[in-house]
Amino acid sequence: MNITLDDKIKPAYREVLNRNPGETEFHQAVLEVLESLGPVLVKHPEFADHRIIERICEPERQIIFRVPWMDDQNNVQINRGFRVEFNSALGPYKGGLRFHPSVYLGIIKFLGFEQIFKNALTGLPIGGAKGGSDFDPKGKSDNEIMRFCQSFITELYRHIGEHTDVPAGDIGVGGREIGYMFGQYKRITNRWEAGVLTGKGLDWGGSLVRKEATGYGAAFFVDEMLKVRNNSLEGKKCVVSGSGNVAIYTIEKIHQLGGKVVACSDSGGFVYHEQGIDVELLQQVKEVERRRIKDYAPHYPESKYIAKGNIWEIPCDVAIPCATQNEINGRDATMLIKNGCVAVGEGANMPTTPEGVRVFLDAGIAYGPGKATNAGGVSTSALEMQQNACRDSWDFEYTEQRLQQIMRKIHKLCYETAEQYGSPNNYVRGANIAGFTRVAKAMVAFGLI
Repeated sequence: MNITLDDKIKPAYREVLNRNPGETEFHQAVLEVLESLGPVLVKHPEFADHRIIERICEPERQIIFRVPWMDDQNNVQINRGFRVEFNSALGPYKGGLRFHPSVYLGIIKFLGFEQIFKNALTGLPIGGAKGGSDFDPKGKSDNEIMRFCQSFITELYRHIGEHTDVPAGDIGVGGREIGYMFGQYKRITNRWEAGVLTGKGLDWGGSLVRKEATGYGAAFFVDEMLKVRNNSLEGKKCVVSGSGNVAIYTIEKIHQLGGKVVACSDSGGFVYHEQGIDVELLQQVKEVERRRIKDYAPHYPESKYIAKGNIWEIPCDVAIPCATQNEINGRDATMLIKNGCVAVGEGANMPTTPEGVRVFLDAGIAYGPGKATNAGGVSTSALEMQQNACRDSWDFEYTEQRLQQIMRKIHKLCYETAEQYGSPNNYVRGANIAGFTRVAKAMVAFGLI
């Protein structure tokens, strides 16, 4: 990998590598931010004096614990749970819980590190954290998932609270899992503390638009990137990877804004539907029936399911990766550009490899990094916390309007910061510098803590 770091920053990165061996995703996330910060230290030498970079790369707290649970055959199973409370300079820790077999400490640290800057960009008073487990919800019964969630929160409950750390959902953690965890938290603590978890059901403290927020926000951000280039999503042919919550509502909002999504995917392959993905059918297959994306194709004979296919081979104007980290490599990025792609917005966290990012930036297309593009989810989680604190509930239209305003502000901040630091249209630098500066100023103000 070709590393281009300011000389003042190289020792900090070497320290990250030495202190966190084997955590490749975390190393990648740190490097992507640090590469942007050379000009910041010139303008703010006090950040170097206070060793802000070294401090921000070290989590404030890392929690690892055993999660024993009983399956339906009365066999004891054991998983590992994590919560990395990375930085609370701007507010209580905030970030999702991921249940997936790929989860290990390095994944959680990369996600938590990204969350610091994503949350800072929202302008809302929330710090950065992430958590989860290597538990795989696929193929598990509702009772098995309930028993796992109850065991997981029985340990985690002592580390969270509405003024301390407020988890939400992520991959493998939706409303069902949040419900089981909230119920156990309430049972243990004897407190109805609605603000301790977000992504709750609408009947018990949840917020309208929260389910849709990450996907809607990604579409709003991409539309803003196109607008500054005198363009829009109207009439654009789009490809969205994934078919979970983020992908579904990205597709829905793109269609509402006049674009057309022709393909989406899961880990088994992708569906290509030239006439446009039927969002209602996709919701039925994935959210209601909990089936695979291949089960979409039989409903539309003109659509095609390609098992183990590469969705990025489909020509498109706009690509929005919403599946997982490092799903677009340098070859994929080159193919997208060659086939006419003019905008990429990351609905997932770090879905593009460093090589892919360089291809997009060198091509000069509109490229929105995940910490900016997918900040809609955590933004609406913070709005849910606000409603809980006020014992209030907002309607869908008002909450969506607030979300759109936040995404426009994030875009404006990233766009203007990039210009201010001599990198016009570079949203990677704009997002990294703007998010880092907000957190760094707070850390300097608080002294050595």
